[in-house]
Amino acid sequence: MKNIFIICSFLFCTLSLSAQEKNDGWYVNFDEAAKLSMKTNKPILANFTGSDWCGWCIKLKREVFDTPSFKKWAKENVILLELDYPRRTEQSEEIKKQNRELQQFFKVRGYPTLHMFSVGITDGKTQITALGKTGYIAGGPTPWIANANKMLTTKK
Repeated sequence: MKNIFIICSFLFCTLSLSAQEKNDGWYVNFDEAAKLSMKTNKPILANFTGSDWCGWCIKLKREVFDTPSFKKWAKENVILLELDYPRRTEQSEEIKKQNRELQQFFKVRGYPTLHMFSVGITDGKTQITALGKTGYIAGGPTPWIANANKMLTTKK
């Protein structure tokens, strides 16, 4: 019985760690997203969200991010980064600290706010180049993706 408890605890911890790195295609760790962004030469789309309390955030997720057309577009064009500020969902202190620092860096004042940016290393320091900022756009994935594509063109 004790061995079953130990095995279950180990599996739970392993699942929790992998869930912290990626959430339905969205990274939650900036460093991991940045590494992949630099490797693939795709910009990061950072979603500043209050996933368990913000009505507009929930609406954006349901109407855009959960759709097959957005998932296909995102896979081809960006690295997804979710920076969540939940009220009821637990987060590690490391993720909370990271999210606070990025919220201050990008001067986020409301949710949902999405920033698209490219990442690079210059003189050993991470450099962020802003490509654009957006939020909820009515009409589902088509107008949202059209707006995001405008931000992608500033990269070229």
